[in-house]
Amino acid sequence: MKHFKPILFLACMCTMQTLLSNPVIIGNSRFTFITGHLVRMEYALDGRFLDDPTLFAADRTLRCADVNVEKQAGNRYVLTTPAMRIEYDDNGFPFGQTNLHVYFKSGNEPKERRWYIASRQQGNLYGALTTLDEVSGPVERQEGVLSRDGWYLINDTGKDIVRDGWLAPRDPKHVQDLYLFVYGSDYKAALHALRAAGGPAPMPRKYVHGAWYCRWWNYTDDDYRQIAREYREHDFPLDIIVFDMGWHTQNARAGTGHAGTPSWTGYTWNRELIKDPARLIREFKDDNIYVVLNEHPHDGLRPHEDAWPAFVRELGLKTTDPVPLFDAGNPRYMEAFMKHAHAESDSMGVAFWWLDWQQDYLYPLVRGTNTKHLPWLNTLYYNHSARDGLRGAGFSRWGGWGDHRHPIQFSGDAAANWDVLRFEVDLTTTSGNAGCFFWAHDIGGFYGGRDAELYTRWTQFGLLNSSLRIHSVYDENLDRRPWLWGEEAEHAMRHVYHLRSQLMPYIYSSVHQCYTDMLPLNMGLYIEYPADEEAYRYPGQFMFGDLMLAAPVTSAGQGTEKVARQQVWFPGGNWYHFFNGKPYEGGQTHTVESPLNEFPLFVKGGYPIPMQPYTERMCSTPLTELIVRCYPGEAGCNHTYNLYEDDGLTTDYRQGRFAITSLNYQKRDGKVTVTIRPASGSYTDQPLRRAYRIELPGIEGHTEATVNGKRTRTIYDETIGGAVVSVKATDIRKEIRVEVKACLLY
Repeated sequence: MKHFKPILFLACMCTMQTLLSNPVIIGNSRFTFITGHLVRMEYALDGRFLDDPTLFAADRTLRCADVNVEKQAGNRYVLTTPAMRIEYDDNGFPFGQTNLHVYFKSGNEPKERRWYIASRQQGNLYGALTTLDEVSGPVERQEGVLSRDGWYLINDTGKDIVRDGWLAPRDPKHVQDLYLFVYGSDYKAALHALRAAGGPAPMPRKYVHGAWYCRWWNYTDDDYRQIAREYREHDFPLDIIVFDMGWHTQNARAGTGHAGTPSWTGYTWNRELIKDPARLIREFKDDNIYVVLNEHPHDGLRPHEDAWPAFVRELGLKTTDPVPLFDAGNPRYMEAFMKHAHAESDSMGVAFWWLDWQQDYLYPLVRGTNTKHLPWLNTLYYNHSARDGLRGAGFSRWGGWGDHRHPIQFSGDAAANWDVLRFEVDLTTTSGNAGCFFWAHDIGGFYGGRDAELYTRWTQFGLLNSSLRIHSVYDENLDRRPWLWGEEAEHAMRHVYHLRSQLMPYIYSSVHQCYTDMLPLNMGLYIEYPADEEAYRYPGQFMFGDLMLAAPVTSAGQGTEKVARQQVWFPGGNWYHFFNGKPYEGGQTHTVESPLNEFPLFVKGGYPIPMQPYTERMCSTPLTELIVRCYPGEAGCNHTYNLYEDDGLTTDYRQGRFAITSLNYQKRDGKVTVTIRPASGSYTDQPLRRAYRIELPGIEGHTEATVNGKRTRTIYDETIGGAVVSVKATDIRKEIRVEVKACLLY
């Protein structure tokens, strides 16, 4: 961590203007410019400022070395960065309405805007919410850091600190702790500032971005094997199987309980259903299918559990002593609980745990703290899973500011209807404004929803989520395996699942951008196009990574083909329909028609998209053939996209153990040139040779082409509506240059 020497202003100082170090201390106030767009403002009695992290502010590194400071008459000071000007009157009192004002500009507006402590948000672009439990339509969301007001304030006053890895109370002399984001219309600067204070959104394990099967049902081990076989037989990919509550015994008699029973949770395997769990998990893992277990830890371990004797011994208790209450604020209790509740299953190869915490309505605060259980448990569980060099793997409801460090988030048990689908699309986009980039939704909804068209459209939205995860309530008539919903729906959903597999190189590269640039995977159009009013008017649209524009269907279609019609706004540039190749001119709004097997998904023309051949294990199959698809660009264009690769499991990427392959598209002099630069970087089990397939929708087949100067032939592929050039497997450190005569079909 880089430390900056603070400047302390004394009352006897003369008026001056100079460039001084950051932070700046004025009496009992400290101004710390974390970035040029984010200032932390503290007021502390006796100058006892706080440098410990909190659940929100995990990183105390400063990225704004200097600030211009001017002392004016009396005790007035002006602190300036290129993004803001702070006028502060050191009157001996905490920050209030009269002694602190911040001025800034937004975009090209000639007039300054002003913030003061009583300012309220008028144009917030929304954020995430804790859960969709029992939601049946649009509901209020929490605020995000992005706002058309051009500023946002996170008030961390009074929040517990984290000291030696555990919650601790804040010094009562620390009176105020304010984080003011000032960015005008530069939303990317705001998100970068959120990363600077809250830390990056870490890379999830790659397989969580694949296809999940999840259902609340008491399955046997043979049932789970049959499900995996059916995925293969019906030609659907699968990466994760979640065991809901049926995996454990449910015969507790002691505890607070939930949903009218004390037996809601447990940690002892139900061997009447799953006779040999270690063998089952090993079989799945050998087939690159990962097992996740559900748990509700609100009552901790209790006398009916196999691990109970060892657990109470570690706590220094007897088995006959009263059952200890779940105590997330007690390090000794939690260390023993995490060990004995999970050790047996962890040793079998369970990938991670689904923290299905639902008890904040009973006792919301961790005992002895001001912190709610959910964000603290998310921290503990994520850290528990990050062992032996593995990346942490969270799977829990959203815990608020700072919880972006514990992906991924479970959105809860929502009802299945068109209103919820429509709201979920919007929620997923705005959640990125709070750093919540990776939702695991119940695709199709949790309760109800037996409409095959609704489920298909929800699955299409799932194509463009951080995970493609299905789930449903305990109901013998509700199972979301796609082949149970009729031939038409099965065909359309299979197309989606296959596309998810094919797009994984692009998806995973986009996930890496979330980590490096703090830009959402599902990104509001206003982040990229803040000056376009239309970017704020279409909440059902979003960018999926850099190159794809999506507007999922969220209403029933018409006719036998269930054709849905909707208005789609296209930002500047050329766009192409991913399913049929139809071109759309940017800067306009178009009506797009979508039969059931399509939906509005568009790609920027002139950019290379990294893809892979379909594989049933989309996240673990080595990338030995890279597909580079390029829709037509404008004459003279020259665009590059970087394919990102790593081992998908460990934290090695943080130490630079990854590979970048730059893909370039150029169009000039009647030719299209696609260049695959030599891969740079390395990681464990990296493929050292790969074949390439260059796909050029909109270009005639059997046209002139060369590969590294040698003539070759193209073929016409009806599925993409264009020409294809194939390159045999070669060293990934070798440059591949493909030139094709640009004979356009449209």
